[in-house]
Amino acid sequence: MNEKRKKDLQDLEKVIDYCFKDKELLNIALTHSSYGNGQDLNFKHNERMEFLGDSILSMIISLHLYNSITDMTEGRLTRARANIVCEQSLSLAATEIDLGYYIHMSKGEENTGGRKRTSILADTFEALIAAIYLDGGFAKTKKFILNFMNDIIVSSMGNKIFNDYKSFFQEYVQKNNLGPIKYLLTSETGPDHLKNFSMALLLDKKVVGTGKGHSKKDAQQSAAQNAIEKMRLLDE
Repeated sequence: MNEKRKKDLQDLEKVIDYCFKDKELLNIALTHSSYGNGQDLNFKHNERMEFLGDSILSMIISLHLYNSITDMTEGRLTRARANIVCEQSLSLAATEIDLGYYIHMSKGEENTGGRKRTSILADTFEALIAAIYLDGGFAKTKKFILNFMNDIIVSSMGNKIFNDYKSFFQEYVQKNNLGPIKYLLTSETGPDHLKNFSMALLLDKKVVGTGKGHSKKDAQQSAAQNAIEKMRLLDE
């Protein structure tokens, strides 16, 4: 790790108000898989941390919602949590701390807007959560999440934002026994670093929505949003 990288990581530690004992955990959390360009089989990037961070975030948000609002129904709790942990919300939280600046990624990824890409920012924020947990434990991680996602949490608890169309649609369909849901990838175009996905949402084998995005998750969200709007579910 060169001196500039060390200085950058120190600057981020000040921003997030947490000092890592193991700096390499932070370094890995901020390293995108494209950075190695496939040349080093032992190259460490943040994808495994994303997996762990996603689970930790979901648990901490679940506990916070459960303990904070005792009269919130299971459905509202699920919807609020889905809004808080969705890709758009995590990307917003990452942007607030300028996380994109600190990510190691390939030149190709950077030149195509990788530092501002929603999916990369969200994934890196999850990896950062995992790094804090591995370095400092549950309490430090909870403090970080509740501090830097507070506005998003408050908005979701007050039902002022709605981002997770996929979860909302699934909950509505299951509640009303409307049939099985399936997301069908209809096309995949573009280079590896700038993919475009098209998705169809099938309800009981019939297409009810379509959408596009730079990740499969984004395309699914777009398709679910399209279905919700066409079926006027938010008007009910």
